[in-house]
Amino acid sequence: MLSQRVKVMIRCNKCNEKFILRGRKERGRVDTGFRMCVCNNADDFQIEEEIL
Repeated sequence: MLSQRVKVMIRCNKCNEKFILRGRKERGRVDTGFRMCVCNNADDFQIEEEIL
């Protein structure tokens, strides 16, 4: 099965920083390589994805 390319918008709920990344969706999960916000937040995000 080929992976789908998706555009992902990640917004930090602590500092309100916004990141727009491209990633691959495989088995219902999106991988962008994003790990942590600049404010050291690693788990409180709002994530929206759009298929390219």
